[in-house]
Amino acid sequence: MTITRDVAGGIALWRQIADAIRLDIVGGKLAEGDRLPTEALLAERFSANRHTVRRALAVLADEGVVGAEQGRGTFVRSARRLSYPIGKRTRFSEGLAGQARALATQHLGDRIENASATVAAALGIKPGTKVVRIEGVSSADGRPLSRATTWLPYRRFADFAQRVIERRSFTAVFASYGIADYVRSSTRISARHADVEETKLLDLAPGAILLVSEAIDVDAEGVPISYALSRFPAARMELVV
Repeated sequence: MTITRDVAGGIALWRQIADAIRLDIVGGKLAEGDRLPTEALLAERFSANRHTVRRALAVLADEGVVGAEQGRGTFVRSARRLSYPIGKRTRFSEGLAGQARALATQHLGDRIENASATVAAALGIKPGTKVVRIEGVSSADGRPLSRATTWLPYRRFADFAQRVIERRSFTAVFASYGIADYVRSSTRISARHADVEETKLLDLAPGAILLVSEAIDVDAEGVPISYALSRFPAARMELVV
């Protein structure tokens, strides 16, 4: 990762350093239990002062990624991430089966709104057409793993939100509409920093990186049934395509 000097309107240098260290851990350069280079060496590597490096390490410590031991140094504390497979049939519970003891999804809210150009294109409808919007957070063993926003065509799924509150499963709700199976049509993955709301809901430290998945699911006839924007903490999850 290339580090650039902090400029007005840009990404703070301490945040860039934290990102670079995260990537070292995620990429396998540093394993759980490994000791990080000293503050002096990190300052030299990133052409930064030690105060800036110390702030980056403090953020990583708040996330539980690293931990300092007096007289010994700073060590990688949590290098293990859950693997979430993305394929033809992508289901949260099935994808994380065997990796966590308890999976849960919290319904944050829902509403009816007019489809934006992006949502309309994904669902194959006209902009401005009514859609159901559902917000939620999924977790494993009490640790937040995903912040999702899902849109569905209102004409076909008018009471989807109420049904998902009752059944607690998108797959079960689709089945209640007579959709016994559905598949992933496309997935687009990108990365960015978490915003204020995501930082709070996913219990992250400021500056944490998210993996963002834009996914379209279709029914057996190839008709789009949902468009979902899911955000995963990069330090806790890896998306395997």
